[in-house]
Amino acid sequence: MASETTTNQLTQIERLSPIALAYIGDAVFELYVRTMFLMPPKRMANYHNQVVTQVRAESQANHLSTLLPYLLDTEKDILRRARNASTAKPRRLSRQTYQQATGFEALIGYLHLTNPTRLQELLSKLDFGLIDN
Repeated sequence: MASETTTNQLTQIERLSPIALAYIGDAVFELYVRTMFLMPPKRMANYHNQVVTQVRAESQANHLSTLLPYLLDTEKDILRRARNASTAKPRRLSRQTYQQATGFEALIGYLHLTNPTRLQELLSKLDFGLIDN
């Protein structure tokens, strides 16, 4: 019975749109980054600026390029689907950067829902340039 429930949940997750995966991935990644910068304690303005720098689209696109060599084919497929689904016209950055960031967020969302261990493995490969302020 538990296996049937897990299979059903996986099927539902696979039917989510790439934009829905990016939506949840955005929140998951921001929480991860906030946690990374939490220690040592610092002034709120410094903390906020460090987090915002990491979660902006340009940084997400850079993080994606770091992860590309480590991605499995199924994960690359999530990226491709998300880039193709990203139709919004970005205001302050190139379409390519926006599509890469959307792909990154979709991958984070997908792995958060399907394989948190793999997500942690990939996130541990990112360099956040943690500095004490």
